[in-house]
Amino acid sequence: MIQQGELFSSAPLDTLFFEKNARNSGFFHIAGIDEAGRGPLAGPVMAAAVILPVGVTITGVDDSKKLTPDKREKLFDIIMAQALSVGVGIATPADIDRINILQATRSAMLAAVRNLSPPPDYLLIDGITTIDSKIPQNTIKKGDSLSLSIAAASIIAKVTRDRLMIEMDAKYPGYGFAGHKGYGSAAHMDAIKRLGPSPIHRLTFAGVKEHVHCICS
Repeated sequence: MIQQGELFSSAPLDTLFFEKNARNSGFFHIAGIDEAGRGPLAGPVMAAAVILPVGVTITGVDDSKKLTPDKREKLFDIIMAQALSVGVGIATPADIDRINILQATRSAMLAAVRNLSPPPDYLLIDGITTIDSKIPQNTIKKGDSLSLSIAAASIIAKVTRDRLMIEMDAKYPGYGFAGHKGYGSAAHMDAIKRLGPSPIHRLTFAGVKEHVHCICS
């Protein structure tokens, strides 16, 4: 059995390698977990957990960052239709400011796991940080490129967050959220300087905290 946090010197060719290994050790409902939105200056961090049925492969699923928006949208619908279970968790900008981005991300991931039905009995987590769960788990560096379940979760998290940021663009016009999704583009930084932070900005982040004296209502 792969030990928690174990890293491999070379990437497995089979993107179901980790899932198969867990099943060979007696686990059945294996959830891939990933997040979207750790780096932006505004908006939540979103996490997703996906359990795929045994033997299911979805062509084109990969790390969401490698896919075009149109491809992500199409795969989102396919994953939602074929997955045994999908859970989503969110940590708000206020959560991020209160407990920091790492702990907020772990909290969102845990919420995503708790929203799975049926519940998982094993977790495959992108990155190097575990979550506060008694469920056996394995962290996988660059897991969104190595595990189909994690890659599927990365797409669900990314599309869900992007859709939310488009809604926020209509709610808080002038910042360009629909385009940059909260990341620190030049246009976004200029908007913060001109307008002050919006209610969905992360007030502890550099590029925002310098302007907290002019928070918009």
